[in-house]
Amino acid sequence: MYFFLLSLSLLDLGTISTTVPKAMANSLWDTRAISYPGCAAQVFLFAFLISAEYFLLTVMAYDRYVAICKPLHYGTLLGSRACVHMAAAAWGSGFLYAVLHTANTFSVPLCQGNAVDQFFCEIPQILKLACSDAYLREVGVIVVGVCFGFGCFIFIVLSYGQIFRAVMRVPSEQGQLKAFSTCLPHLAVVSLFMSTGMFSYLKPPSISSPSLDLLVAVLYSVVPPALNPLIYGMRNHEIKDALRKLITGCCSEEMNCMLSFA
Repeated sequence: MYFFLLSLSLLDLGTISTTVPKAMANSLWDTRAISYPGCAAQVFLFAFLISAEYFLLTVMAYDRYVAICKPLHYGTLLGSRACVHMAAAAWGSGFLYAVLHTANTFSVPLCQGNAVDQFFCEIPQILKLACSDAYLREVGVIVVGVCFGFGCFIFIVLSYGQIFRAVMRVPSEQGQLKAFSTCLPHLAVVSLFMSTGMFSYLKPPSISSPSLDLLVAVLYSVVPPALNPLIYGMRNHEIKDALRKLITGCCSEEMNCMLSFA
């Protein structure tokens, strides 16, 4: 579990670092400029990290399924070597997916200027600048990618369905609540990511607007990577205790400062 959490944390950190710092710098300097190589690098890194994270979340759903539904076979099905291979497959699949998308996107000639109406170089916004029929190949790649993503989502839902069936057989109500409290937030974040991502990439142009595009982009590119550490970190009692001590210490220092000032 901790090996997958380490991999997920690295992907979350990379995803946030790919889009948010550049957007913050542009906001501070009151500019929207980004170089062509920088835009290509941002598209590649974002596609690589976000797709690898989604594949890894699928692997983690399988890990939970085996741990809860087939605990006696866990060591056989998910040994250390198997975990490394599954994580490497998630990262490798994300890399190939990103190479395919980046190559297709930036091979399309642009006829509508060079202003991307988004806080980062998002593929649907770049395709809006393409010539009339030149982007159909990349649209086909996006549709295939969404189909694979939907397949992973169905696998995650089925895995959690089996987990919930197993949990309902647990006689202890406390055990059931513990299992539901750890599974439901993960399923909610995956559902948010999948629904908003599909909407962003497959929505018809007739319902597109700058404010809606910005909201959807934030929901699938910023919110899930930001929530994952909270969802998975709060399961660890040591992290809970450290966070509680940190909050208590900060509150105590603030009270001491207020008393000294008084």
